[in-house]
Amino acid sequence: MLLLVGLGNPGPKYAGNRHNIGFMAVDAIARAHGFGPWKKKFQGELAEGHIDGVRTLLLKPQTFMNESGRSVGEAANFHKLNATDIVVFYDEIDLAPGRFRMKTGGGAAGHNGIRSMIASSVGEGFRRARMGVGHPGQKELVHHHVLSDFHKADTDWLQKLLDACAKAAPLLAKGEDEKYQGEVMRLAPAEKVNPRQQANGGEGA
Repeated sequence: MLLLVGLGNPGPKYAGNRHNIGFMAVDAIARAHGFGPWKKKFQGELAEGHIDGVRTLLLKPQTFMNESGRSVGEAANFHKLNATDIVVFYDEIDLAPGRFRMKTGGGAAGHNGIRSMIASSVGEGFRRARMGVGHPGQKELVHHHVLSDFHKADTDWLQKLLDACAKAAPLLAKGEDEKYQGEVMRLAPAEKVNPRQQANGGEGA
């Protein structure tokens, strides 16, 4: 079994935030692969289905970002999942907008949702799908940056990235994370630039 987690904050106020790109990713996967309806479970919203024959759960914790680990830990414990059965989609400020990187294990790098996951029963060995949203350029601006909505100018690359994450998901189900990363970037190419420069350049768009 595979558990795909999207990180974000619940409610319409946050729906378009950069911080909610994880929610957007699992929503795209649910649509593309015909998952069942979202139900309230494990302090989150859960949808069940199959990707390339692999039974898969999609989870959007409704605990707010800083407590994401409570929801994910509950789901993982109930289904007796190992950390490597879990893939978490989330916003990454140290990647330029539209860039995508897979990673397994490691620290939180300042991301409160990931920090909560590590502190939970899941531990740090889960797989991470890092979705670039750019950096505002100054540390004190990060909070506002991630809790602000994407700009209209972001619509094209954002939609392409979400669609690519969904379309390439069979590779994720097979555990081929490196191939998944390559296929996502092939389907949704994004220029590799300094994330601070690109975010600053697009801030007024």
